[in-house]
Amino acid sequence: MHKLNFPSYRFRFKNSENKVLIFDIIRKKFVVLQPEEWVRQNCIHFLIEDKNYPKSLINVEKELKINDLKKRYDIIVFKPNGDIQLVVECKSPTIAINQKVFDQIARYNLVLNSDYLMVTNGLNHYYCEMDFNNERYQFLRDIPSYTK
Repeated sequence: MHKLNFPSYRFRFKNSENKVLIFDIIRKKFVVLQPEEWVRQNCIHFLIEDKNYPKSLINVEKELKINDLKKRYDIIVFKPNGDIQLVVECKSPTIAINQKVFDQIARYNLVLNSDYLMVTNGLNHYYCEMDFNNERYQFLRDIPSYTK
């Protein structure tokens, strides 16, 4: 797998039917290790180990309905009250982060109403804070750490 622009984390791997699997600590199961999954797993560990988000507030790969279309988000982080604090869109390291990717996460956020957005391909990370009053987002240097 690609060396990513995240700190080093410890992962559990196993082989099954000629495929490498990685253990997802949120879904509590092994999943096929694809390039995008490698980015997602590193990002999950980044949120937990470096930004102190509780595992119990993180949700991974769930279906979302947007204008009668079924989509799947990569990672969301809830606030303790059930609102959404952060939406993360993960891409393979070979996928460039461009306006199309930002449009995708912005569409998701029309339904999710998250305060923060993160887009990453594992090499480049972009962080935004939503400004709902002016219907735009502002880029940040980093995503805030979890605070109660």
